[in-house]
Amino acid sequence: MEQVILNTQKDTATQNHRKTFVGNVVSTKMNKTIVVEIERKYSHPRFKKLVIVHKKFHVHDEKEEAKLGDKVKIIQTRPLSKTKFYRLLTIMEKAK
Repeated sequence: MEQVILNTQKDTATQNHRKTFVGNVVSTKMNKTIVVEIERKYSHPRFKKLVIVHKKFHVHDEKEEAKLGDKVKIIQTRPLSKTKFYRLLTIMEKAK
């Protein structure tokens, strides 16, 4: 009986570890979907040069609040479609 209680506590603890990213909106042409570009920088292991990697994610925007150029925070969620695995959390900065 105690093992069951311990297992359920572990399950609730692992649910809160979802990936979050901050990026810029590059497209808003789809209904309730935006495209967010994430920029990641790291040092190359051999050449010690700064490498910049860009990745685009399809993000669910239910209220269609985000506009082109906004800086947004996104969070990982269950698959919403074939390409959407993230949803909009907050808009950090509005575009000028």
